[in-house]
Amino acid sequence: MNISTLRQLYKKRRAWGLLASIDLSGCDHELIQSPKAIKEFVYQMISAIKMKTYGPMHLERFAEGHLEGYSVMQFIETSSLTIHFDHMIGDRAFIDIFSCKFFDPMKAEQFAKKYFKAKRSKIKILMRY
Repeated sequence: MNISTLRQLYKKRRAWGLLASIDLSGCDHELIQSPKAIKEFVYQMISAIKMKTYGPMHLERFAEGHLEGYSVMQFIETSSLTIHFDHMIGDRAFIDIFSCKFFDPMKAEQFAKKYFKAKRSKIKILMRY
């Protein structure tokens, strides 16, 4: 589905919001373990989808064993962006963007894939009513 069709459907159905769930695999190992790179990604992503941050970013490394990794949460004025990183199995990133303001989820996917140098990406888009 192209962006203009998605936008028309969003308006026609009077959607409350849009959720983009982006899965990346084969990411650059160093990037997904760098707090500096992760913070920069969040700021650039929010700018790329024409949103505005709200409040401080929360970035933590936690858990144990194969579940240990970075997670980030950033409120945006119209909802949030959350990311969980897995550097143990496949150098993966799991990105969720929810906003009641329309944005281009395909642009978000392309930006994330390029930034983290991912070999593969997939996206699921859900309209909320």
